[in-house]
Amino acid sequence: FRAFAAYWSIPADAADARAGHWRPGPGRALFDALRRRLGDLPLVAEDLGTIDAEVHGLMDSAGLPGMEVLQFAFDGDPHNAYLPHNHRRQAVAYVGTHDNDTALGWWQSSDDATRHRVRTYFGVDGNDIVWDLIRATLASPADRAVVTAQDVLALGAEGRMNTPGSPTGNWGWRLHAGALQSWHADRLRTLIGVYGRAGG
Repeated sequence: FRAFAAYWSIPADAADARAGHWRPGPGRALFDALRRRLGDLPLVAEDLGTIDAEVHGLMDSAGLPGMEVLQFAFDGDPHNAYLPHNHRRQAVAYVGTHDNDTALGWWQSSDDATRHRVRTYFGVDGNDIVWDLIRATLASPADRAVVTAQDVLALGAEGRMNTPGSPTGNWGWRLHAGALQSWHADRLRTLIGVYGRAGG
């Protein structure tokens, strides 16, 4: 979403990205045109990376929710925007996105300090960490939440969807018939009910 406000333009003959400069993106006009042509669309701004007041202003004026990603939250800063107590209301909460490892893969590759912060923040021992993170995502003040099938199945790194910068091995994960059992649905349904996300 960053580039809709402004993007880093690099000349084709440049040796590297340092020769680039910021150029204005299409801004609000693009979203107004989309709405005129297609009506209201269920868009989510991928507001990850270097985000400034201009980007937040565009999101607000276009009425677009942003993203709250738990895997980015545990750097030790209590003001980290991705910690659940700092989540925005108009947002979508995730454990991780298509570019992140699965919840279990992330946990297994995290250092001891990060795992300690996670356990302390949620008051858990880490023995059921995937579902602890799913619960936190559904409990977020964000008005939307996304839980991946890989996390419901508690898959490790083998379930990862995409690794940015890797030219091969991406987007190959598939959910096979019969992988999800009734107990997965029951557990997810219970949490969805507890946190008022059943819709209706």
